[in-house]
Amino acid sequence: MKKILFVFHSSTSNSGPVGHLLRQRGYEIEIRVPSEGAELPFTMNNYEAAISFGGSMSANDSETLPFIRTELDWIPVCLSSGKPFLGICLGAQLLARALGAKVAPHSESKVEIGYHPIIPTFAGSKYFDSPLSFYHWNAEGFELPSDAVKLASGERFENQAFRYGENAYGLQFHPEISRNVLEEWAATADTKIERKLKLPGAQSWEEQIEKHAQYGSVVENWLEQFFSLWLKQETNSNRLST
Repeated sequence: MKKILFVFHSSTSNSGPVGHLLRQRGYEIEIRVPSEGAELPFTMNNYEAAISFGGSMSANDSETLPFIRTELDWIPVCLSSGKPFLGICLGAQLLARALGAKVAPHSESKVEIGYHPIIPTFAGSKYFDSPLSFYHWNAEGFELPSDAVKLASGERFENQAFRYGENAYGLQFHPEISRNVLEEWAATADTKIERKLKLPGAQSWEEQIEKHAQYGSVVENWLEQFFSLWLKQETNSNRLST
């Protein structure tokens, strides 16, 4: 069976529609959690693709969190293999850093929490045929790496999606979010998170769940079509429709 590697930054991570849709396509999912001691593979020979997911840590924590340094060193292994690679949120920031770009907080200490629209570039029209709202949980953003193609921009964090080479992608947003995860987060009493929800650019839990009901199925449809392009599989449309 075809296998895709998922790199989680916490054992409690949930791949949501990402895992569900890839399993529907016939892929076996292998999960590794480097933060809990799992090693990353020396080659991509046993995998069709790899996805690095989000996390609460920073892509700049390489000096204090050894697994961040390990992943930064490992990403070039994926890129040199030619296999498809996808970075989601922290994963995208790690990809950007591995390619020499900077990752930093917003200059005005703004955050991007909840559903926010992204605007496709001309090059991104293959992937987004109109503005679309995705779920975000960002306090940092990335610069566009050299030789990368910008696919979408946002209001608070300029760079929202990019392609590097033929099949490596970084997404600042979270297409894997599900209602169950949002409800679990909302039910968790965490003073640090509650403080973040008071920052400029953050939506309340109620607003996040309401907007997920509005946009969740649209994002899942987008994700299904994106996978067709990312994995070079046939799709019914040559553009990703909203």
